[in-house]
Amino acid sequence: MLLRERQTPEGLLVSVCDPECLGETYTEGDISLEVTEAFYGGDEAAEADEATVVDSLTRASVANIVGERAVSVAVEAGIVDEERVLDVDGTLHAQLLWM
Repeated sequence: MLLRERQTPEGLLVSVCDPECLGETYTEGDISLEVTEAFYGGDEAAEADEATVVDSLTRASVANIVGERAVSVAVEAGIVDEERVLDVDGTLHAQLLWM
């Protein structure tokens, strides 16, 4: 998985995606999900295993997660509620906001 962390005034922003999703756009009805290099990739992104992704997500204030493996890791760790996961054109997507 590709993992990227950014510090923002609102806290830690984490983006995680399955590598094969990078550069893809998924569209279904009114929903369009663009998995851009600028947001999910770039020099600041690193390949990460499940434990690293879970650690990052537990520290995040906000997170965007795309792809079957990345979203499944978040669900299995109890970080994301499976009922809140979107299926956009066959690709899983979840957003996380800790309040």
